[in-house]
Amino acid sequence: MEKMRHRLNETDSRIAAAMLAAPRASWRTVGRVLGISERTVVRRAAPLFGDGTLRATAVRNPVHFPDLIPLALRIRCKPSRISAIAATLARRPDTLWVDVLGGGDEICTILQLDGPDARNNLLLRDLPATPAVLSWTSHVLLRAFPAAFDWSGGLLTETELAGLRPEMPAAPARPALQPLDHQLITALIEDGRAPYTDLAHHANTTALTARRRLEALVGGQALRLATEVDLARLGIRAEAILWITVAPGGLEETGQQLSRHPQVHFAAATTGPANLLVAVAAADLDALYHFMSDTIGALEHISTVEVTPILAGVKRTGLVRPGSL
Repeated sequence: MEKMRHRLNETDSRIAAAMLAAPRASWRTVGRVLGISERTVVRRAAPLFGDGTLRATAVRNPVHFPDLIPLALRIRCKPSRISAIAATLARRPDTLWVDVLGGGDEICTILQLDGPDARNNLLLRDLPATPAVLSWTSHVLLRAFPAAFDWSGGLLTETELAGLRPEMPAAPARPALQPLDHQLITALIEDGRAPYTDLAHHANTTALTARRRLEALVGGQALRLATEVDLARLGIRAEAILWITVAPGGLEETGQQLSRHPQVHFAAATTGPANLLVAVAAADLDALYHFMSDTIGALEHISTVEVTPILAGVKRTGLVRPGSL
C-alpha cells in the first residue's frame, strides 16, 4: 500500500522550495534564509524526505560526459496503451523525464543515452517494434540553460535565493573527471543529500576529498544536484512544455532570458523544427496564459510556439513518481 504523502502547509512549501533551489543546503542555512529556526526546519523537513514527498538526486551534464547522448522524444501512442508505454519508459534507467501530454495520446521523455548503439537500438529497434507506438520525433538537446536550475517555484524572493546559493570555490569550466568522481556521482544519484562521510565510504576516500570533488563537479557544472517534488503540492497546477522556434541569432539570448523566469524550470536548445524546449510551471491556467501573452509575446526573436499541456508527470530528474506506475 502506498504511504500517505505529507500534506504541505506554507512552511513546508517554503522549505520544499529551498530544497528545489539548493538541494544540499544545510538546515541551518535554510532556517536563516527563511527566517525560521533550524529546529523547525529539521522537524518539518524530515517527514517530507521520510515519506518521499521530497527526494534528492543528481543529474549528469552531458557536456562533461561525451558518451552520453541527451535526447528528447515526442511519442504518439494509442490512448488505450499510453499508461503502459509511459511506465515502460519510466522503468528505463536512462530516462530522466517522462510526461503524458496533450489529449492523452502523446508522451514526452528526456533521456541520457549511453552512446550511439543505445540511441540506435531505441530509435531503430525498440520503438518500431512497439505496436502501440504510432509515430515519434527525436530532438537532440544541444545545450541546457543552467539559470533555471536554482528554480524555486516562485515561492522564494531573489534575496532568499541568493542566500541559498553556496559560495563555490573557483573551478575549471570543464573539470577533469577523476575515477572516484564516478563513484561519487552514483552515490549522489541515489541520494543527493548523502553525508560526506557516506559519500567518502562509497568512493573509498576521505570526507574532505569527497566534499572537494563534489564542489568541483557542481561548481564546474559537470553535475547538477536536484530535488524532486510533485509540483501540485506547491500550488502549481498548470504545467506545460513549450516547443519554440527562435531565429538562430537570438537563440542564446532567448534561452537565457526564459531560463531566468520564475515560472520556467527547464530550458534547452534542441534540434528539430522547434529549436528551444521550455518547461513551464504556473499556478493555474490564467497564470499560464499571462506567461504566454506577457513573457513569450514580448520576446522579439520568437516566430512560433506550440504549447503542450502536461497531463501527468510519471518521472522527473530520473526518479519515478510514487503511484504513477
